Amino acid sequence: MTNSFRDKLGQGGYGIVYKASLPDGRQVAVKIINESKGNGEEFINEVASISRTSHVNIVALLGFCYENKRALIYEFMPKGSLDNFICKSGFPDVTCNLDWKTMYQIAIGIARGLEYLHQGCSSRILHLDIKPQNILLDEDFCPKISDFGLAKICQRKDSIVSMMGTRGTIGYIAPEVFSRTYGGVSYKSDVYSYGMLIIEIIGGRKNYDTGGSCTSEMFFPDWIYKDLEISDNVVNSAANSEEENNIVRKITMVSLWCIQTNPSDRPPMSQVLEMLQGPLESVPYPPKPFLYSSEMPSLQISYESSNNLLDTNSIPELENDSR
Repeated sequence: MTNSFRDKLGQGGYGIVYKASLPDGRQVAVKIINESKGNGEEFINEVASISRTSHVNIVALLGFCYENKRALIYEFMPKGSLDNFICKSGFPDVTCNLDWKTMYQIAIGIARGLEYLHQGCSSRILHLDIKPQNILLDEDFCPKISDFGLAKICQRKDSIVSMMGTRGTIGYIAPEVFSRTYGGVSYKSDVYSYGMLIIEIIGGRKNYDTGGSCTSEMFFPDWIYKDLEISDNVVNSAANSEEENNIVRKITMVSLWCIQTNPSDRPPMSQVLEMLQGPLESVPYPPKPFLYSSEMPSLQISYESSNNLLDTNSIPELENDSR
């Protein structure tokens, strides 16, 4: 089935993903869990969460094995992860091979998947690790949310969930996940991560050298807001037409709404979808995300000091190779 585990797609902290074929010839991705890492909570979370779902924008879990070796069997995503298609801001000569219309549809697809997790299941599912590496793309670039190892399941009526420690990936974690002084952890924490993911799409495509970390929130929210205010060419430079320019401005404004510091100021994913699919003129102008402005202290110190609390393990980045 796994070709003697020779066709490796990627590796993460809790396992290795291999390409495999079922007896009927169907290609799948098999994640073999590393038995020496963790106590199996991620495996149980993955099975418990994703088995409750059925949506075009959620990766399908086809089966799992618990005896001998723990393994998860997923539908195979030939285009790999979204991260493969996001240009890095530190490399100004790199050009992206996806146009803005495709990226726009990817952003909408991810939003639909998150809205389904938050509102469409019998129980509300908080993913808590939304990032480009956990968005897989099929042959037609349809995005599918993957890696539910850090997910939390709660009743749909529950607005706040209890959580020990901090979970997620640096650069996409909502402030309230680090410190409850910013509010309780809820589905709005996923909204924040979604906003940072969209920012990564926008910021990563710019011919802009930050002179430092490529982590989006280390450089993007403050200067992109200023450029949005003065209609500078940082936001618009990658757009080749007025239509693309409107797409870029719209998803920029929506992403800035999603990363508001106060969770109550962030829109639910249903409203995010309305703004994304509506005209640019219908999107209210977002407040400045003050937490990362030059006038406010950065959370970078908290990131470093809290690193021992972070659980950043996820399904690894898949190679951009359909093989």
